[in-house]
Amino acid sequence: MWIERSLFVAALGLLGFYAGTRIESFIVSRAALKQFAAVESSADSSSSNAGESAGASLIAERPSLEQTDPPTLDFSLWDKYRVRAYENSIAAGRRNIPLGVLRIPKINLEVPLLDGTDELTLNHAVGRIAGTARPRQQGNIGIAGHRDGFFRGLKDVGVGDAIELQTLEGADTYIVDRIQVVEPHDVGVLQPRSVASLTLVTCYPFYFFGSAPQRYIVTASLSHER
Repeated sequence: MWIERSLFVAALGLLGFYAGTRIESFIVSRAALKQFAAVESSADSSSSNAGESAGASLIAERPSLEQTDPPTLDFSLWDKYRVRAYENSIAAGRRNIPLGVLRIPKINLEVPLLDGTDELTLNHAVGRIAGTARPRQQGNIGIAGHRDGFFRGLKDVGVGDAIELQTLEGADTYIVDRIQVVEPHDVGVLQPRSVASLTLVTCYPFYFFGSAPQRYIVTASLSHER
């Protein structure tokens, strides 16, 4: 009887932890989307008030990380570990500024795109894979996401479906032209193609118990020239 009760309590604890993780992931991702929208709105407002000179680059009007630096503080009375923790928190805050927003209308997905693919990042968003192109750059933008999280719906995406990547410099639409399942070591899917591309990567099978052995790849090409 006590074994049964212990297992029941453990199951409730795991269920509570799972639910808490999902809620935290949703809250943080929504906050990142709002942060991106606020930065975009602020930049648009600044550009509208100042006016644009002929031939001026729109990106020049966008706020940079340097413009959001915190004020200089006096750390003379701080403990060195507290100073380090503060600096790490500032660095983490900068990393959490979204590169953009990924939208897939077919599956009603709207998720912030952050830089990196560490566990914390992928719990809160989807992440740009290191070594691949950055948004609005020529090349192949590699984006990873969890199969049991934001990229669960990729199983319902098909060839011909649209994927939108919104950045502060504008929105680009990509059209899915290939879906494949590959081995984890097959990094060729992230290589640049003859056209500007976007490649979504997640683990496969979607409902595999444990560490999934393969990768599900959705590749899309830019639908028009910027």
